[in-house]
Amino acid sequence: MIERQDIGQRMSKIVKHNCTVYLCGQVGAGDSVTEQTQDCLARVDALLEKAGSSREQILQAIIWVADMADFAEMNAVWDAWVPEGHAPARACGEAKLARPELKVEVIVTAAYE
Repeated sequence: MIERQDIGQRMSKIVKHNCTVYLCGQVGAGDSVTEQTQDCLARVDALLEKAGSSREQILQAIIWVADMADFAEMNAVWDAWVPEGHAPARACGEAKLARPELKVEVIVTAAYE
């Protein structure tokens, strides 16, 4: 069974299947990479909670940054956010994001019970 939440014409914010939750990509508000990453991860937290999951259950994260020069700044926020001992499989790359002001996007897949 596939369960979709917050369904829009283009995408669902949450898709659940076989005890796995897939979140749509999250971006954040703010002027700096730090602010955008913090807001983005707060949005991930909210979606994980709504899906019945948590940071401790993240299986994989894919992170896009608009400029790899911001990698260390994004990682400082990420490292403080990920619970110790629960780091997911992760990839990070540089990409042109949907709007010029966006600096970070995070895509998460997690387990839920």
